[in-house]
Amino acid sequence: MTDTPLSWAEFERVELRVGTILEANPFPAARKPAYQLLIDFGPELGRRKSSAQITALYTPETLVGRQVLCVVNFPPKQIGPFRSEVLVTGAPDAEGRIVLATLAAPVPNGSRLA
Repeated sequence: MTDTPLSWAEFERVELRVGTILEANPFPAARKPAYQLLIDFGPELGRRKSSAQITALYTPETLVGRQVLCVVNFPPKQIGPFRSEVLVTGAPDAEGRIVLATLAAPVPNGSRLA
């Protein structure tokens, strides 16, 4: 954590959007256990891919259909043979396992965090 405050304008540049996971597949080429995700962000942003190290608490079957909160305006990141286009957000639990950031109720895909 930093002591330098973030301006409102800086925060507004981060695009946090809601998407629904369409596919979740094991990613054996990743250095740490991960899944390859295909996420639908609606007609404006379309479908995007992400690599997510969330294997400790989730299986592919429990991920498909789940809405998640993602940063969609980071530059793509090459992870081995896979190009990750968005960052899926979450926070570690007491044991360090990532718990996905989700919403309390469904919203349209592509909705921006307000």
